[in-house]
Amino acid sequence: MARQNGKPSNKGPDGFDLVADNRKARHDFFVEETLEAGLALTGTEVKSLRAHRANLRDSYARIKNGEAFLEGVHIGAYAPAGQFSHKETRARKLLLHRREINRLWGRVREKGYSIIPLKIYFKAGRAKVEIGLAKGKHTYDKREEIARKTSNREIERAMKTRNR
Repeated sequence: MARQNGKPSNKGPDGFDLVADNRKARHDFFVEETLEAGLALTGTEVKSLRAHRANLRDSYARIKNGEAFLEGVHIGAYAPAGQFSHKETRARKLLLHRREINRLWGRVREKGYSIIPLKIYFKAGRAKVEIGLAKGKHTYDKREEIARKTSNREIERAMKTRNR
């Protein structure tokens, strides 16, 4: 752990610094594939992200006019900027190659597919977002997954006491 301004940093040795994680996304969706994209941000947004002031809940990506945008992401205001700070929930452009956008657009047109952000992080000093091509889960799928996790936990507990 490196120290910056007297505080420990979460940065790993490879320059990876996780800002926000959308844990609810894997509960609500089947994530079929993931993709890394850059983010077009203003200066105050970058400073807020470095302070880990972001929320991915209820956010999604949309493709408009051949460009991908991240919508619904809340990046908190940067207090020292005062009135010159950014709008907290504006649409932010995703930096993707044309062929990636076209492939995602083709899949999203299919019934039930969505593009959702999974993580926002810094990689070698650049803000990145991991987006996932996902299909929504039904309530019974969620119940099955919870039941499977519970049974696995009970099996592990039983094996732990048996091996003593």
